[in-house]
Amino acid sequence: MTAGKTNTGRFFEDYRVGDVIRHAVPRTVAEGERALYHALYPARHALYSSDVFAAGCGLDGSPMDDLLAFHVVFGKTVPDISLNAVANLGYAEGRWLGPVWPGDTLRAESQVIGVKENSNGTSGNVYVRTRGLNQSDEVVLEYVRWVMVRKRDATSAAPVAVVPDLAPAVAAADLVVPPGLRFDDYDFDLAGEPHRWGDYAVGEVIDHVDGVTIEEAEHMLATRLWQNTAKVHFDATFRDDGRRLIYGGHVISMARALSFNGLANAQMIVALNAGAHANPCFAGDTLRAWSEVLDLAETAAPGVGAIRLRLVAHKGAPGDRTLRGADGRYAPHVLLDLDYWALMPL
Repeated sequence: MTAGKTNTGRFFEDYRVGDVIRHAVPRTVAEGERALYHALYPARHALYSSDVFAAGCGLDGSPMDDLLAFHVVFGKTVPDISLNAVANLGYAEGRWLGPVWPGDTLRAESQVIGVKENSNGTSGNVYVRTRGLNQSDEVVLEYVRWVMVRKRDATSAAPVAVVPDLAPAVAAADLVVPPGLRFDDYDFDLAGEPHRWGDYAVGEVIDHVDGVTIEEAEHMLATRLWQNTAKVHFDATFRDDGRRLIYGGHVISMARALSFNGLANAQMIVALNAGAHANPCFAGDTLRAWSEVLDLAETAAPGVGAIRLRLVAHKGAPGDRTLRGADGRYAPHVLLDLDYWALMPL
């Protein structure tokens, strides 16, 4: 038996700062993908649900959900970046640079911008900057993420540590508003809530009330949909506890969908400032969410404001807003701590 033609994935020793990786396989996204996304998550933001509503906001039609585009691009990177990952650790400097439309073909490429071996000598953190491009080679989104990757050989020499200096947040001036988008004739009734940009205050906390119990079949279907092949999500023998880890993007999309209740008019995600998958999520966990308003900014687009939000997903009791323990670490029930910018009518 020969294994010479199969791919066992890259290990920590295989990464070099400066390497550029072009990821397989390009993917054309269509309306069926949107329908399946909305079936997997209780996604109801009007701009991504209705061509007519989107046209009333100055767009040619309804684009694909921002997180759907993120998942497709992310999934392309997994065989090269995180097939042998222990965990995906964080995000920074993410921006959506243009809408993704039904019929677009997405591909991804990543540049290694940092490596650092962990003190245990059996794994290390790899930092990459990933770009998602469409069929016209236009960059539609970009982000940095870092992931803990197993070493092939624990005795191999550690590379020189390089940890990139990453911005704590995307500046409001660097947010990209899709051309033509305008909210000066926005239909609040059809959007689902009356709350506009000026109704929110920095420091305000919104409990999104609802909860969703994560199912094994749903998370595996979602992860396959994004062609994410990370072993921890499918192979129950890959972890010592014999459990399949829920893809962190599944938690992000579920929490974002739950945030509709209280933030229905936070229509488009345009930047990902920071993010941490604080604790593992498994099938059977019931996910709840709350948000904190971190900042508010105006944009040059008619009627369009930007709101910076912290979205926290947890598996604790309803209304629990504990984030960290006395030791400064995330509380055990916290699953996700995500910092992002969204566009909202003024």
